[in-house]
Amino acid sequence: MKDLKVIAFTHKELSLQNVGRFVFDQSLVPQKLTRLRSELPVSEIFYLATCNRVEFVFTSAEELSPGFISEFIHTIDPGFSADETAAFAGACIALSGEEAMTHLLRVSCSLESMVVGEKEILAQLRQSYEQCKDWGFTGDFLRLIMNRVVKTAKEVYTDTGISRNPVSVVSIAYRKLRSLDIDANARFILIGAGETNQLIAKYLQKHKLNNFTVFNRTLAKAEALAAELNGEAYALTELGNYRKGFDVIITCTGATEPVITPELYRSLLNGEEDHKVIIDLAIPNDTHPGVLSEAVTFVNIEALQETARKNMEERFGELRLAEQIISDNMTEFRPLLKQRAIERAMQEVPRKIKEIRQTALDSVFADEMNLLDAGSKEVLDKILNYMEKKYISIPMVMAKEILIK
Repeated sequence: MKDLKVIAFTHKELSLQNVGRFVFDQSLVPQKLTRLRSELPVSEIFYLATCNRVEFVFTSAEELSPGFISEFIHTIDPGFSADETAAFAGACIALSGEEAMTHLLRVSCSLESMVVGEKEILAQLRQSYEQCKDWGFTGDFLRLIMNRVVKTAKEVYTDTGISRNPVSVVSIAYRKLRSLDIDANARFILIGAGETNQLIAKYLQKHKLNNFTVFNRTLAKAEALAAELNGEAYALTELGNYRKGFDVIITCTGATEPVITPELYRSLLNGEEDHKVIIDLAIPNDTHPGVLSEAVTFVNIEALQETARKNMEERFGELRLAEQIISDNMTEFRPLLKQRAIERAMQEVPRKIKEIRQTALDSVFADEMNLLDAGSKEVLDKILNYMEKKYISIPMVMAKEILIK
């Protein structure tokens, strides 16, 4: 277990922008992992990248010293400056042995996610591992690790209510939208291009919604988000001139006064009379009370936060159950891992015994063998076969008994 290592860059220690600097183009992953294995004392390895974390899971006898971590980061991208490498080394998660294993179990169960209880992380973890396995970067040890990781996560999601209700405001907002049966071709206006709208945009895009227009005080940020969504971008000052209509407005700005006034809202409607949806994630609200009517479904941050608070209270007990399942699986896994280590160590026993037998017959007792008749040789061969099988099985059985005791 001590050779298991994790070096991770996550939303907890770094900005999402900096986490993104460790995300590889898919076509470059084999090249990057090959470099890590060839330039560092790394044997098995796989790589996980999501919207808020990048993790390298690998085996190495090397300690995760500051020097090794810095070298690891430099090998990932030699273009990092010395200051950047030092900063990333200080902000990454670096774990070994049982701490690394516990971390992987927690990640797979979403306990380390921005949205606790979201099952998607398990699928991402499995897909990343399988891809690296297909490329030849993993072996027997990480296979055992991943089998236990998947088993544990399935138990947590099946035997607890951890994924029943979301605790992230963004996730709750998205679920609210889905409950309204928004059409796949719905026209979305996103007002603000900060982290909150970036996160909810990822949910929307993931579920094949594709008609987005982004407005932001800084046009460059609007353009960056719009580029990810294949949408259009405008400066916030252009909002009053927009005449293409909408079905859903999602707004989250830092304004201290309402951005969506009754006058602006009528302008955005441009004569349309069908039902509209406004998701207001700003504090204070970006939407003037005068906009609200029977023709508008309005969801604001206060209601979402209250739902999140209630969900978290309900989930505390489930979190404890999840932690217990993880602990139980760690307890079960330790002897299994030791047993597998013994099995691997014993793999040479059959070959060695066959070599000893062949040497005895061909060299040590060759003259005596030549004096035996065919019947005697047949009996001797049966005796040797029997003893060979026993000599192979007995050490394994004894080792397992010692392990159990």
